[in-house]
Amino acid sequence: MTEKTGVMQRYESYKPSGIQWIEKVPSHWGVERAKWLFNRMERPVRPEDDVVTAFRDGQVTLRTNRRTEGFTNAIQEHGYQGIRKGDLVIHAMDAFAGAIGVSDSDGKSTPVYAACVPRSEYPVNSYYYAYLLRYMAHSGYIESLSKGIRERSTDFRFTEFRELPLPIPDKDEQDRIVAFLDQKTIEINSAIAKKERLIELLNEQRSVQVNRAVTLGMNQSIPFRKGESEWIESVPEHWKIAPLKHISTVQSGVTLGKNHAPSKSTKSFPYLRVANVQDGYIDLSAITEIVLPMQEAKNYLLRTGDILVTEGGDIDKLGRGNCWDGQIEECLHQNHVFSVRILKRVRPEFVALITGVSYARRYFTTTANKTTNLASTNKTKLGNLPVLVPPLPEQDAILDFCKGIKAQYDVLISSVLREISALKEMKSSLVANAVSGKIKI
Repeated sequence: MTEKTGVMQRYESYKPSGIQWIEKVPSHWGVERAKWLFNRMERPVRPEDDVVTAFRDGQVTLRTNRRTEGFTNAIQEHGYQGIRKGDLVIHAMDAFAGAIGVSDSDGKSTPVYAACVPRSEYPVNSYYYAYLLRYMAHSGYIESLSKGIRERSTDFRFTEFRELPLPIPDKDEQDRIVAFLDQKTIEINSAIAKKERLIELLNEQRSVQVNRAVTLGMNQSIPFRKGESEWIESVPEHWKIAPLKHISTVQSGVTLGKNHAPSKSTKSFPYLRVANVQDGYIDLSAITEIVLPMQEAKNYLLRTGDILVTEGGDIDKLGRGNCWDGQIEECLHQNHVFSVRILKRVRPEFVALITGVSYARRYFTTTANKTTNLASTNKTKLGNLPVLVPPLPEQDAILDFCKGIKAQYDVLISSVLREISALKEMKSSLVANAVSGKIKI
């Protein structure tokens, strides 16, 4: 690539590659099976070795360098092996998603990892082949080789890797390609990070405006009084506050695996899980079904206007609320999703907004039952959530305002997401073109 113009150059001549996923390579490049480039190393584990993890973004590092929670430790480390800094590491089960890279640390790993080191026959830059293999993963080629022992994963072990034909640029070209891609990756990732931060700021600004409207109303020059609750500091003087249980019924959902009384009338019903109740919308892309006696299912049938509230999980999933618009007929809800049916005085959509404002988030977080990484609420605590009750005309005005704010910020966020997508596509294209020799570095 010329520095002044930024125009991508091509090599002078190309030849058929003999590689299924690359039609041609530069004429002076070699092609050889991976077994002539890399050996698999199986080292003993040393007492000081900590666990090394291959992440899907291509980083291979001590797992404590990325996070300290969310991992399951093996009681007995059967078959663990030593990993050394500079090893090309392939995660057999997650290679399809890009969990391939060069380790930046000494450590140990499970047998599902392959630690590959260059042989002496050909000069090899392991970082070049890490880029190459991740390109193969992201293009879907590695998944196409999968034996598919579990959904959306792959059994890409060293026995498969060693038989793959791979291009062999000159060592100095490998080095130049790696230096080029390292620089461009840093630049593009930095641009992506700034745009992701912009999305965070836009979401924060939207939340501030919604929170102010829902908790203080549209006219904040009116008299206020103390909130009558440890969760609500102040409230418009003419607004009421009521526990959720006083204005609604709170219904638990169907318990999976429960034995039901024998019945001649059974039917398959769609039901909603925690994964379906997202932040601000109902995700209907994946719906599960359950067979129940029809009489039993009646207890869990959703109605239009019901508010779906999540029992918990990760802290961000706790108490998430959205209105059900009846998109699916005869739909049920799982026991980890509560159905709140408003009986009087409050629009369901307004209560759904309340579950997301700051005082309700504090309420759910503070009153939750917590374990190491999880938090959950229950029917009683949900029923005790203090709900602001403005007059209905004010509720309608607030809902209209919040709808407009959401639409305004959705446009802005969608624009930034398109820019992020374009940057990611640019990065993928640069990697693909550089490692396959389509551009001269």
